[in-house]
Amino acid sequence: MDLGLKIEDKPFPQNITVNLGGRLSIWDRPKIMGVINLTPDSFYEGSRTSANSDLFKEKIGIMILEGVDILDLGGYSTRPGASEISINEEIDRVIPAIEWISKEFPETTISIDTFRSKVAKEAICSGAHIVNDISASELDPEMMATVGDLGVPYIAMHMRENPQTMQHHTSYDNIIQDILYYFSEKLEDCKKFGINDVIIDIGFGFAKTVDQNFYLLKNLQHFKTLDKPLLVGVSRKSMIYKTLGVAADEALNGSTALHMYSLCQGANLLRVHDVKEAKETIELYKKLYP
Repeated sequence: MDLGLKIEDKPFPQNITVNLGGRLSIWDRPKIMGVINLTPDSFYEGSRTSANSDLFKEKIGIMILEGVDILDLGGYSTRPGASEISINEEIDRVIPAIEWISKEFPETTISIDTFRSKVAKEAICSGAHIVNDISASELDPEMMATVGDLGVPYIAMHMRENPQTMQHHTSYDNIIQDILYYFSEKLEDCKKFGINDVIIDIGFGFAKTVDQNFYLLKNLQHFKTLDKPLLVGVSRKSMIYKTLGVAADEALNGSTALHMYSLCQGANLLRVHDVKEAKETIELYKKLYP
């Protein structure tokens, strides 16, 4: 219905093309990445499962029905102080899951959440389409060369040190400028290794205090200057539940509120535990900015 009103442009129009296994995907709206943690110790208990279990299959089916765009599978918990596991154990956790999804839901886009190049290669060869690296190759110097050879999109996140020690490294001269400089160098490295599709994740909760997380979210638009899609991963994180004085399993409402704010600040991809609520948030955002 035409009400004779002028519709304002979106604050940050979506117009992105990503190569997914030789298939061009046009991102003309924000996308939803659903979190699947194939771990026993991830920070949010509701996201934990194991490959080929009934719970795993149920979670995948529900997320797909709810409209998830990308399934992000990880076999290594990256919460602060998480335990170290071997490369082989990580592979054993994620590969059966990727193979099952690829067989049962062949049209579904899969991301492998790992900082290890060997795991990334095994995952892509088993049916995954995207590599999501929390360390942007800092923890495995072979990662970018591997991703370049595989020819897949790369999600590069900002973090300092490793998951066991990162929260001891939250001092910055100027946090926005420091992270922008970090990514400017990483994007140059990606170019050298022939990585064409790069997605930026500024790493909420990784080597950042609660106040720093909110400051970065408030200033998310600064990272649009990198001219790359922005992933925002704040779902049920401590910046929410510590601020509200609740537990992670009570942080859905807070997550939804910050997801809408993230979209209005230019987020292209929301990494979430709750697909239905994120999908509804995007639908409302689209009514505000058609």
